[in-house]
Amino acid sequence: MYTTPYEDGFHEGPADPLSAAVAERDKGTLAMVDQALREGRTLLAFQPVVLAANQSRVAFHEGMIRILDPGGRVIPAREFIGAVETRETGRLIDCAALRMGLSALAEVPDLRLAINMSARSIGYSPWMKILRDGLRRDDTAGERLIMEITESSAMLMPDVVTAFMDDLHGEGISFALDDFGAGYTAFRYFRDFFFDVVKIDGQFIRNIASNPDNQVLTRALTSIGKHFDMLVVAESVECQADADWLRENGMDCLQGFHFGAPMIHPAWLPRSHGQRQQVAK
Repeated sequence: MYTTPYEDGFHEGPADPLSAAVAERDKGTLAMVDQALREGRTLLAFQPVVLAANQSRVAFHEGMIRILDPGGRVIPAREFIGAVETRETGRLIDCAALRMGLSALAEVPDLRLAINMSARSIGYSPWMKILRDGLRRDDTAGERLIMEITESSAMLMPDVVTAFMDDLHGEGISFALDDFGAGYTAFRYFRDFFFDVVKIDGQFIRNIASNPDNQVLTRALTSIGKHFDMLVVAESVECQADADWLRENGMDCLQGFHFGAPMIHPAWLPRSHGQRQQVAK
């Protein structure tokens, strides 16, 4: 940090112009997301996760949060989540995603849906109320709901996460460890987690059919998941050659644009759900 002289003293600011620019950008992003939340401009984009052994069969869908900017442009989470994750706005994003996910489960009785959450939302009472209310309204929702927690988020508070998962497994809810391999999982905690699904980060999956290094790493990550009796999913599958290699090497499920882009209004979702008909890129 540096100090900048003002007429009445000194003011602390970012250490360099780049930090100042990043801080200003994040401030603008936060304001945009806050406004979208206040005005209800939030949507889920649904992407299929298919069985590796039968790639025409959908195992479940992932519901990914999107917001609309004032001009109606769809903004994916990667564009704003870094700016809001540690703030209450991040908790409100999780609330919106969970509320819309539970609504979709209520409207589509055979839907199995994964919804993203941060470990920071575990102690956020409005989020817990949405979850408890949704489970009370639909006694089948729990067994069809998968909560996705990123590896980095789970490692923030592993003891809290394990207790939370243990409690909600009693409601039938499953848990997925997202972006596996991207962070720094402490395996002494990994043994204690109650994850049912592990999703291998896309950086290891893209072009895997022609990348020997990624093949070795993916085999190792898959072996870990199977050792702990977890369903193993490959993220970011973008071509049939990669899908074939993954199937032949023991992957359980596949997710990526090769099998379908995230859709704001897939054909199976009733029009009454009120989401706009467009592709979320």
